Amino acid sequence: MINPDNKLSNETSPYLLQHADNPVNWFPWNEESLDLAKQQNKPILLSIGYSACHWCHVMAHESFEDAETAELMNKHFINIKVDREERPDLDKIYQTTHSLLTSRSGGWPLTVFLSPENQMPFFAGTYFPDKPRHNMPSFKQIMHMVTDAYENKQSKIQQQEISIENILKDISSHNPANNELNSLPLDLARRQLESAFDKNTGGFSGAPKFPHPDMLERSLRHYLFLKSQNRTDQKALQITTFTLDKMALGGFQDQIGGGFFRYSTDEFWMIPHFEKMLYDNAQLLNLYTQAHLVTRSSLYKNTAEATANWILREIQTSEGGYCSALDADTNKVEGQTYVWQPQQIEALLNEEEYKIFNQKYNLTEEANFEGHWHLHSSIDNESLSTQLNIPLSKLELSLTSASKKLLLHRNSRKQPARDDKILTAWNALMIRGMSQAGRRFNNETYTASAIESANFIHKNLWRNNRFLTSYKDAQAHLNAYLDDYAFMLQALLELLQNKWSNQYYIWARKIADSLLDYFEDNKDGGFFFTSHDHEQLLYRSKTFSDNAMPNGNAVAASALLQLGLLSGETKYLDSAEKTIRCAYPSFNEQALTHCSLLHALGLYLKPGIIIVLRGTEKDLPRWQKITNRQYIPHLTCVAINSNTTPPEELKDKLPVGKACAYICEGTSCLPVITDIDTYENYINDISNYE
Repeated sequence: MINPDNKLSNETSPYLLQHADNPVNWFPWNEESLDLAKQQNKPILLSIGYSACHWCHVMAHESFEDAETAELMNKHFINIKVDREERPDLDKIYQTTHSLLTSRSGGWPLTVFLSPENQMPFFAGTYFPDKPRHNMPSFKQIMHMVTDAYENKQSKIQQQEISIENILKDISSHNPANNELNSLPLDLARRQLESAFDKNTGGFSGAPKFPHPDMLERSLRHYLFLKSQNRTDQKALQITTFTLDKMALGGFQDQIGGGFFRYSTDEFWMIPHFEKMLYDNAQLLNLYTQAHLVTRSSLYKNTAEATANWILREIQTSEGGYCSALDADTNKVEGQTYVWQPQQIEALLNEEEYKIFNQKYNLTEEANFEGHWHLHSSIDNESLSTQLNIPLSKLELSLTSASKKLLLHRNSRKQPARDDKILTAWNALMIRGMSQAGRRFNNETYTASAIESANFIHKNLWRNNRFLTSYKDAQAHLNAYLDDYAFMLQALLELLQNKWSNQYYIWARKIADSLLDYFEDNKDGGFFFTSHDHEQLLYRSKTFSDNAMPNGNAVAASALLQLGLLSGETKYLDSAEKTIRCAYPSFNEQALTHCSLLHALGLYLKPGIIIVLRGTEKDLPRWQKITNRQYIPHLTCVAINSNTTPPEELKDKLPVGKACAYICEGTSCLPVITDIDTYENYINDISNYE
């Protein structure tokens, strides 16, 4: 029976629509729901989650679909459901307050009870079961307790609210550094990375293991930073490569279909939590591509390509945008689509294929996931080739053939649900990753994919020089956040290095200007997460630490440094420096949690190199290839065809001969280079090429 008092049926979020037929009187977060709470003097029951979240589904099935539970919710609360992916502003606020109230980190589903007058939380938790178990009270018990507290303990609630308000004010304040910036935070992060590193199984924690691409990239960049100074730090490189090896070989990567799952539930990267998120795969695609350039590892190249191919096959829509996620569950069973029985695999492969596949993926070992086999490996192809005395090329052909057969069969199974909303920030991360893979691997398909997504964002989510954050079913809505602008600016700068476009360059300038106009803290530096004209919430956050995604201030600082040097516009450089200075005091104790901002500090300390190549359509690719085969973090290189008239600030970079290179190191420019061998020597020199 349809519940007429459930107000979610007209929403676009797949997560909210999953709850549109609940007996709960759900509201979206809007003025109507907040006003109703005040009018009826009912506390708000705020539930935050996302469509691919396994425990969100569990709590929904146990509690939100239960009539008796819904009756309690409807009687005592105004119930508001929020998609954390569409409203990261609300999620950031209430995850923070959850930590203040419980002294524990949060997660999803997030369950918070708010006072109706000011939306201040007075009780918070995450998942609550339908019955008391695992030393946890039931959700019904929680609601009875909260109702009693709201009715009988208002004085304590108000005292607690004052305390939380003061803490939030303190969190929001920053004292910018006025002293000279130096590399000490980079060295501190390096020491903390090694201290946190799990030398036995990789990563930076025990189970559960998350990939932390920001930390791995920090370690890789530190290695390159020292290498450019003729110093050696093989341990920094090993922290990255050892972890990348483990993740690529283990069940954390989908060995048949490509792409990475959310995290590993065990310390060995064997059994994942089976949801696949766009933002995780975007960052890992970028990281494996970079690591391949440094190490020339075929495992990293194959892994990056498998991830990109999965995105093309299952995530990019016909309109061009990238969808947000694949669910962890199929038929309400986690991982059901992905697991096997050995006899199923044996029946699908020929004898030789099965022999190799069996050795690669440990099929003779015991079942590792609820009576099934989730594919993982402990040996790379080169080692397996030696072990089986089979030529590497023959072994890889056999594994490729086997994987295609298994994927074809797996695709005939019921598939996990896809969250098909398209988010600006997450698309920007994948545009960057796909564009990076496209130019580094000389793959036009990947480049075209990135361009399609960028064009989709420009057409559907860019209006009047402002972004909207979410698109689904031909409807774009919600004011965009810092991440949308910062990530998209960074993505366009990557695309411009792949294929020059005056249109994209002008768009990048407009994004940067809007970023400064609507988000910058002109007093202390840095950028607020919400725009100056955003809805007024409990507090306005300005953070510098990374979470599952790189920090928006960090990406903004790096991208503005790049754009400032490319365009010669000093206001971008000034804003980047002010951002770094605002965050700099946070580095002293928490360098490890600020890895993305340390990338920006590294770019500031080692002034970026800007190369503008000019030349004919025939000659430019040869010069670009020299640049693209190496990973130099502080280098931005664009190639502009001789027949193209660039924007005003680049018009002095005139074509000379068939091709030439204009090089500026920071604000110091070198004589134009017209000889390709001289150019190659320069690139090899700045990369300390071995």
